[in-house]
Amino acid sequence: MKARITVTLKNGVLDPQGKAIEHALSGLGFDGVGQVRQGKVFDLELAGTDKAKAEADLKAMCDKLLANTVIENYAVEIA
Repeated sequence: MKARITVTLKNGVLDPQGKAIEHALSGLGFDGVGQVRQGKVFDLELAGTDKAKAEADLKAMCDKLLANTVIENYAVEIA
């Protein structure tokens, strides 16, 4: 079973890397780009076929390691 976890900063949390990307894009001539927010993506391959267990395990992985839930949100997709 394949899964994708997307982690992004919560609204209201400053994103200096996103701001740097926004500035760099402008410097490269890509005008009109604003409010860049960066994040991270994890693609995982899981053994088993129980979707409910996989979702629970993925959420536990995020809560314990993959996301800082104080300042980040995460979304879990199972393919």
